[in-house]
Amino acid sequence: MSDQTSQEIMTPIPVGEPIPHRKIIRAWLTPLTERVVAKAIVLQLFDTLILTAAIVATVYFESVWLKLLFALVAGFLIGRIFILGHDACHQSFTPYRNLNKWLGRLAFLPSLTPYSLWEVGHNVVHHGQTNLKGFDFVWAPLSLEEYQQLSPARKRLEHIYRSGLGPALYYFIEIWWNKMFFPNKKNMPASRPAFLWDNVLVSVFAVIWNALLIWAAIATQQSILLTIVMGFVIPFIFWNAMIGFVVYVHHTHTSVSWYSDKSEWLKAQPFVSTTVHMIFPGKWGAWMHHIMEHTAHHVDMSVPLYKLKQAQSKLEEMLPGRIIVQKFSWAWYFHTAKLCKLYDTQKKCWLDFKGNMTAQSMKVVLS
Repeated sequence: MSDQTSQEIMTPIPVGEPIPHRKIIRAWLTPLTERVVAKAIVLQLFDTLILTAAIVATVYFESVWLKLLFALVAGFLIGRIFILGHDACHQSFTPYRNLNKWLGRLAFLPSLTPYSLWEVGHNVVHHGQTNLKGFDFVWAPLSLEEYQQLSPARKRLEHIYRSGLGPALYYFIEIWWNKMFFPNKKNMPASRPAFLWDNVLVSVFAVIWNALLIWAAIATQQSILLTIVMGFVIPFIFWNAMIGFVVYVHHTHTSVSWYSDKSEWLKAQPFVSTTVHMIFPGKWGAWMHHIMEHTAHHVDMSVPLYKLKQAQSKLEEMLPGRIIVQKFSWAWYFHTAKLCKLYDTQKKCWLDFKGNMTAQSMKVVLS
């Protein structure tokens, strides 16, 4: 490559100019793809120890309010450890494939996530077909026609999901229960031995987790039911709410489009245009291992989480005005939930449940 061509590649692309090929964009991030084994293991050990301490605290303290506080902290830490496993599943955690597989399986245990099923559903389907209707199933909005064909009960459920208050229920039912936990042939037509054994692994872990809580409750003369609720049920509910919320804000925005035509989807540079960089106040982004620097993650999954912030900054420098950047607030979140109920892939607009247009998606410059 000539020096002139190299310089052109590293020059920010003005608004109105075509977005370059993904290979060129990924080349911008290549210096940030180095993975460090020691850093990965330290992160995983630290989060695992803190999660264990939080669960022990739900048993140790007598105050129900302190138990509840640590139960919520444990739920958040399950989410943190899951993000490490998410990196390992993408092979971006360490340079070693087999080490990533085992670190990923261990990191996925507290969230009861079967590694191999997540790898297929997330890496292959979601990343491979992001926001392409009929393929990407994560928070895929229904069309008006699809919604109208639902049963009354299923319509009520869709209202809950899209209310802003339904991420926990959505993720638990639509992703974990239907797609991950011993899925049937309708939800997972393919069958692999790893799918079964990874489900057995997380099931055994759940049994051991609850058995230890029961033993601790008996040993400390506490209510077994309360101990299980605080040490297992609430953390698991919080985790479902956390992951459901995170994925929702990553790909649901009035400026984000969904597609039903694959050629149109390909022209729209979906790895850039269908993902939101969500900015949280304070250190919340860092506490979530920078998973909210999500555009960079979709552009190049080999960038480790501890370099995503730099990668996201590089993208926004090189593609000014092209990345959807949103400062988070609860007002914004519930306003988005109010507007983004259904989606018309032909008119590229969000609809309410009556079919009224509520927001026009961003028009991506294609040439």
